[in-house]
Amino acid sequence: MMNSIEGENCTIETLDGKSFSATIQTIKPSVHIHSDARDLKREPSNMEVVLDEKVNTKDDVENLGIDVGDFITFDPRIKFTDKGFIKSRHLDDKASTAILLYAIKYITENNLVLPYTVNFLFTNHEEVGHGGSFIPDNTKEFIAVDMGAPGSGQNSSEYTVCICAKDSSGPYDLDLRKKLTNTCKSKNIAYKTDIYPNYGSDASSALRAGYDIKTALIGTGVYASHGYERTHIDGILCTLDLILNYCMEI
Repeated sequence: MMNSIEGENCTIETLDGKSFSATIQTIKPSVHIHSDARDLKREPSNMEVVLDEKVNTKDDVENLGIDVGDFITFDPRIKFTDKGFIKSRHLDDKASTAILLYAIKYITENNLVLPYTVNFLFTNHEEVGHGGSFIPDNTKEFIAVDMGAPGSGQNSSEYTVCICAKDSSGPYDLDLRKKLTNTCKSKNIAYKTDIYPNYGSDASSALRAGYDIKTALIGTGVYASHGYERTHIDGILCTLDLILNYCMEI
């Protein structure tokens, strides 16, 4: 949502490696100038990147090396609180990336012998719909480690691992969901089951790519997803616990 990035510091990265600071603003950012500033609809057509350079024309901007297609990155504003909360942009899906990296570290440092081959896939294409479209041919089960979405009317929690029963792509495999749920019950791992109507995952894209596999979706609860997000160390540890137990189960 555009209002979640209004007033945010950002960086423009050019193709030749230059970086420029800027701020995301509306086209009517001041109530002292625009009487309708508060009522302006926050949508892409009403937003702009205010460049921290002395420029006045399109040519001035292009002469800096900035062009169409350059990426803009937001300040993540990472904060760890003494109550175990983690606040940052991009917890969807950097939180799960950290969980998976630690799972690999734990398995290797403790010389755990896994009963099956386990592949860890990291992709930066999940948000555009084709992140899980390339997986090893011997894959039988695909667990997307993404996030749960707590909020009004939802069952998810920042303090547990969240198991998705269904999202916009349809229901996830019932047998695999039962397996994960039963693992949580037997190992005393706090969990919540939920449904996300406006959500998709790498597991969904793997099915669309034609793979005949069982799929599931889990993750720590992330509040205010795609905004300034928040999760809790409890949810991260519960997700890690479920992944490690899944990897070790026969």
